[in-house]
Amino acid sequence: MSHLRTFLQFFRFLALALLLGASGARADEASDLAQRVYDRPNGRDLTTLGRMVLTEKGRAPRIREIVTYRLDKSGGETANLIRFLDPEDIAGTGLLSIDKADGNTDQWLYLPALDRVRRISSDRKGGRFVGSDLYFEDLQERKPSQDRHRLLGKQTENGILCDVLESVPRDAADSAYLKRIYWIDPATAISQRVDYFENDLAKPSKRWLLRGKKRNQGYWTLTDSRIIDLSSGHETRMVVDVALYDQKLPAKLFTSQALADESLESEYRP
Repeated sequence: MSHLRTFLQFFRFLALALLLGASGARADEASDLAQRVYDRPNGRDLTTLGRMVLTEKGRAPRIREIVTYRLDKSGGETANLIRFLDPEDIAGTGLLSIDKADGNTDQWLYLPALDRVRRISSDRKGGRFVGSDLYFEDLQERKPSQDRHRLLGKQTENGILCDVLESVPRDAADSAYLKRIYWIDPATAISQRVDYFENDLAKPSKRWLLRGKKRNQGYWTLTDSRIIDLSSGHETRMVVDVALYDQKLPAKLFTSQALADESLESEYRP
């Protein structure tokens, strides 16, 4: 009888070890996928010219022309500058984001009417950017190490059989979201859809959808995407008309001085 008990204990131990091993392998696989998405080739720098289109029921679409710049700096730091060019009521408004290697981000907003640069407080991650469905957090770079990742299986999205990845912040205070779920094309490591959960783990509050992409200078460019407020139906569409990679953008472009002075930035526009 003691031999049988020993055998059963060993069998349970072996089954538990296999289960934990499989769970650990799946966690590693999920983290590897998140890292692949983060590491997708995107050039040393990127300049785009495009449009932000705001749509809501009962109102005509509002179209804003924008130019953006991105620079991958040394030491794992990334800088982004967004400038609105049209219409007149928002022209000149800009946002500068410096994403640091440790996962922290500094952001500054320039409002021409006030003629001053204002730093965005870190507790405003969930604040809406100039009335769009984009939060200030959505315009920050998020490193895979800031989240715990889990694979939920496979599902077809946008005509592609995608890996479905759940990402939950390691530090709840580090994000406006409780979690994100991504539908990722395994061939390109490009997300086709992202669901954002703010107040309810079972019900997303926002949804991002990819609607167009093209190969440009050897890199994939996301040319048409939409983010939708699922409660109000308000939608923000982002369209890229021109994308230029590896233009040797200077570091001086990504400063508060260039943010406040369009003349320091306009010469780099497409």
